Amino acid sequence: MAGRFSNGTTFPTETTLCQQYDVSRFTIREALKRLQAEGLIARKRGSGTVVQPAAARGGALHQPLSNVGEILQYARDSKVAYESKGRGPLPTEVAEQTGEDLAGDWTCFRGVRRHPDRRRAIAVTEAYFHERLDDAVETLDLSAGTLFSQIERSSGVRVGKVTQDIQAIAADADIARDLNLDEGDPVLRILRCYYDPTGTIFEISVSFHPGDRFAYSMHIDVEG
Repeated sequence: MAGRFSNGTTFPTETTLCQQYDVSRFTIREALKRLQAEGLIARKRGSGTVVQPAAARGGALHQPLSNVGEILQYARDSKVAYESKGRGPLPTEVAEQTGEDLAGDWTCFRGVRRHPDRRRAIAVTEAYFHERLDDAVETLDLSAGTLFSQIERSSGVRVGKVTQDIQAIAADADIARDLNLDEGDPVLRILRCYYDPTGTIFEISVSFHPGDRFAYSMHIDVEG
């Protein structure tokens, strides 16, 4: 932020920024979301927006992933070119982690995800689509990046809910190579299951994020 704000100081309010730059509140909020995603600021209830020290940022990509919209926005904001890894039953470790009986064949795609503002990869992503989506899978543009949006458009399937499991694991040789890590370095594995409105899983994604380049953030609404 060009050094204009000291670490730990309060960042200007949305109203102040709107007046200063003569832009809409929507524009300011989008800019603040980007700053927060980069770990440059922290927005805390009751404390306003605070400039984060470099030590707290650690060079990591701070990504809010609290709902389906934020997950899809993350996919749109980053770039990935997938390659097909074939078709068959789900890998045992993926099937076991879902905790469900997932029969049938699944087509797998794999890609290295990058953020336009960062030189190093931010994730390796594997996407699995159930055989009932084979017709839609055949039409995928693997260089377009967001496979789910293409599947949604061509098949008409809709998301009813998304579950996710997060686990710290050690990078195997393939993950380490693609993320420029040493084998055994810590990575964050995020497994997401996409269900249609009937409660049937139609897509599974498994993303591996380098431990020193990714921070997962979420907000929790208080009911009542």
